[in-house]
Amino acid sequence: MDHRERWNNIFSFRGVDRIPIYFFGTWPETKVKWTEEGYDCKCSVRSHAGPQIEGMDPDWESGMWSSHGLFRNYTVSDLYKVLDETDDYRIIRQSDGSIEKELKKSTSINHTIKFALEPTRESWESFKEFLDPCDKRRFPDNLDEKIEELKNKDMVRVFHGGSLYGWIRNWMGVEEISYFMFDEPELLDEMVSYIVDFQIEVSGNALSRIEMDAAYIWEDCCGATGPLFSPAIYKEIFDKHYKRLCSFYKSMGVKNILLDSDGYCDPLIPYWLNSGIDIIFPLEVGTWENTPDKVRSKFGRDLKIFGGINKHVIPMGKDKIKEHLLELKPCLDEGGIIPIPDHRIPPNCPIESVYDYIEVFNDVYNK
Repeated sequence: MDHRERWNNIFSFRGVDRIPIYFFGTWPETKVKWTEEGYDCKCSVRSHAGPQIEGMDPDWESGMWSSHGLFRNYTVSDLYKVLDETDDYRIIRQSDGSIEKELKKSTSINHTIKFALEPTRESWESFKEFLDPCDKRRFPDNLDEKIEELKNKDMVRVFHGGSLYGWIRNWMGVEEISYFMFDEPELLDEMVSYIVDFQIEVSGNALSRIEMDAAYIWEDCCGATGPLFSPAIYKEIFDKHYKRLCSFYKSMGVKNILLDSDGYCDPLIPYWLNSGIDIIFPLEVGTWENTPDKVRSKFGRDLKIFGGINKHVIPMGKDKIKEHLLELKPCLDEGGIIPIPDHRIPPNCPIESVYDYIEVFNDVYNK
């Protein structure tokens, strides 16, 4: 089997020759540590994606954020500029107009000094210029070449399918969007509708010319205690727009819609399934101990899972890794799940522990 056939068979509850080994990258600090340990990451140590590790399948995340160069579905402008710089930090105006402080000696999340979007119609009307679906910068001059290049790669084809909540939250801030949902629901509804229109128009040409395996929708909308908005808000505002976007992707031959939620997401899962979402990612185990078997017992085979392995077990040694992976095996045998570490690998995990994980993974699942 090639990588695409294996991926698609699993998420269609069909048999495979083996279970693929993937992960979801690392903290930047992890790459720094691995480099100090003598490992050549062969990618930027400030990035979260990668590296490609020997013994793992081709990184499913590689090229995903940029949709493999087929289109650009994020804010486009000429605003990016370093406004101030010292030995310790930079003050940066990002392409969406936000202003952030970036520490040079740490890879922590940038501190936002000014958000890109204010919770007003005037601000939104101005901001939409960064989301012009007709901007020629969104499309490569060599689209035919890009498509053929991707067709000739033996890897899973996942593209960035946009964001209906997470983008707005980033542009506005968690506090502002939380109030905004109640203060201006009609305007929020209009914004989400615009994003769906934008996403459909930007991606349509490329998707009509190449078969894709999954659309990755980034939301990061849940935390340790649950979602950042209620199921009632989801049903009132987001549901119809998700249905339209998911329906479009399916009409273009995209096999599965994958939603990245983070955190404890169970309260929203039945609504996502009804909207057309297929795969929940990364199904974090977390302090709430949300294991794949628990989630599958609630939602059955309608829910497909990408994740579910507690990343904190990996540095604990082969015996602990084996014990943990064996716990997942009954759910794995049902199909519809690819087990991977449930988020970025933190810096307390040596590269040797990852090699131990790969060895045990194959012993438990592929022998």
